[in-house]
Amino acid sequence: MLQAIQWDPSLGIDLGIFTIRYYSLMFLIAFGAGFYITKRIFISEGVSLEKLDKLLIYTILSTLIGARLGHVIFYQPELFLEDPLSVFLPVSFVPEIEFTGFRGLASHGAAIGIAIGMYFYSKKVTNKSIFWILDRITMPVAFGAVFVRIGNFLNSEIVGKATNSDFGVVFVQLGESFPRHPAQLYESICYLILFGILSLIFWKTNVKQKKGVLFGVFFTLLWTIRFLVEYVKEPQVAERADWLFNTGQLLSIPMILIGLGIIYFSNKRAKVNESA
Repeated sequence: MLQAIQWDPSLGIDLGIFTIRYYSLMFLIAFGAGFYITKRIFISEGVSLEKLDKLLIYTILSTLIGARLGHVIFYQPELFLEDPLSVFLPVSFVPEIEFTGFRGLASHGAAIGIAIGMYFYSKKVTNKSIFWILDRITMPVAFGAVFVRIGNFLNSEIVGKATNSDFGVVFVQLGESFPRHPAQLYESICYLILFGILSLIFWKTNVKQKKGVLFGVFFTLLWTIRFLVEYVKEPQVAERADWLFNTGQLLSIPMILIGLGIIYFSNKRAKVNESA
């Protein structure tokens, strides 16, 4: 019989002077892995690695700013009035000063932030269609998401619903004694599978020649995963009982539709170009 896992990790790696929080460490691993994957892509296509260095800067800034603003706007808007400095700084000032690290980041906001960042990157650095770079960051983003969700698990945050059985994880740091679904790990595994699918499509087919199609596939599957995992995840904000979907699912639905639309119109444009 499966038994619940008692999950009570430390907050991070204690270096004496300060502690490296696991969530922040997972973010560093995510960006490092993404850099390596993108470097391989750029080398295979003969793209200057100087542009890769600039891409890393654009990606980090757009991801963190978008994710943080997305969380505050969608889930914690009161921070704009109660503790405005904490919106952009990894420090909470209310009720007392406390270093919190990168806590409170929304994937929906990150998606919007990355899209805006890649628009400016394509205009100022590559002089190519925005879909050229969006197609090529799908794999590093999917792989990075694996570690972000592992970071959430290590932080005992974005937890799943109670399993009402012996199966699951007891998040001791939350002061609980009942098992929950490890929703963060479910999502992490799904993103790893998504990374594998995107890699096969990119390296083994000619889909990358159709600008936007790979990004459309990524966007559709990414938010479908997020939509489905919400069924076993505790809502991040108070939800109305009479709503069919929670906030996370409602935010994911338009993303899925956008992804499908990108696939359709990108394929249509590719066919027109082939016949021209």
